[in-house]
Amino acid sequence: MNVKLENRVQHYRTVWMEGDVVRMIDQPKIPHSFEILELHDYKETGMAIRNMNIRGAGAIGATAGYAMAQAVLHAPKDDYGKLVGYVEEAAGYIRSMRPTAQNLFYAVDKVLDAVYGADNPEAAVISAIKTAQGIADEDADSCKRIGEHGEKLIKDGYRILTHCNAGWLAFVDYGSALSPIYVADEKGKKVFVYADETRPRLQGARLTAWELGQQGIEHKIIADNVSGWIMQLGMVDMVIVGSDRIAANGDVANKIGTYEKAVLAKENRIPFYVAAPTSTIDLDSKSGKDIPIEERDEDEVLYVRGYCNSTGKMEKVRVSPKDSHALNLAFDVTPAKYIKGIITEKGIIKPNKKSIAKLFK
Repeated sequence: MNVKLENRVQHYRTVWMEGDVVRMIDQPKIPHSFEILELHDYKETGMAIRNMNIRGAGAIGATAGYAMAQAVLHAPKDDYGKLVGYVEEAAGYIRSMRPTAQNLFYAVDKVLDAVYGADNPEAAVISAIKTAQGIADEDADSCKRIGEHGEKLIKDGYRILTHCNAGWLAFVDYGSALSPIYVADEKGKKVFVYADETRPRLQGARLTAWELGQQGIEHKIIADNVSGWIMQLGMVDMVIVGSDRIAANGDVANKIGTYEKAVLAKENRIPFYVAAPTSTIDLDSKSGKDIPIEERDEDEVLYVRGYCNSTGKMEKVRVSPKDSHALNLAFDVTPAKYIKGIITEKGIIKPNKKSIAKLFK
């Protein structure tokens, strides 16, 4: 998507690779600064995933693919067996970075299969780089098509609620939940967005609001607990969220707080949609009960980070009693019964086993 920097507009992808260096937008710095992070090997790139310099299903997947390509580039080239062993070790490391995002595992396995399909080190390098770039390009193309399908659900004047950030920063480009909104805006539809702040990392307040502002789309940031009340007041026409993993039966894992938005939407007869590329679907997870839920550092809840005017820097401030501890579950699972439909690059489907299985035939 386009980013306004000073007096110019420039197109950026969220993450890309030049030579053996992975470059990405450093997301914790947004909205107060726009900086590009450079990562020189698979361990640095993996840590960027763990530390959430980059986050969001598709962006994590593309980054994992590039990290795998870095591993192949830096692996021993004198012996194909040594190369494979090195890359397999790297794959285990990258898989350990985030447990919930299906796209990470999809990308690691896809590049690993490309290495297995090669019969010499040179062929492995070529295949790994091509596969990693293909994962990123596929993600961007899928999200563009998600926007084209999802836009048809949006009527002129719609007020849309979204949770967390499932815009282009969460993918390689375009995004999932925000992609239909961008397409609707491009077609001249008037759209208003309520962006949940999304505690504890505030991706909605920081990232979604920044994206919408960059695109000139009218919006307001709301505290997470406001959504139910404005639904009851008739101020929300639809809800669109993203997903980090979708089970074979249509259950959806997404940022913590998504489940309660879905329940509230159902109670208030508001359509609740999930937007995600098919790479987010995990057929090995039969239901949401099979999806691992990441628990992150309690400090994300006990402290808040923000821009300090007096120092001109990002500061960390404790908001809780010094002896208190926190439970910081990063995701929850929304049962399929609360979901009106899943917007994929192949079309809008019902959240059930039969409809999902058809996507892979």
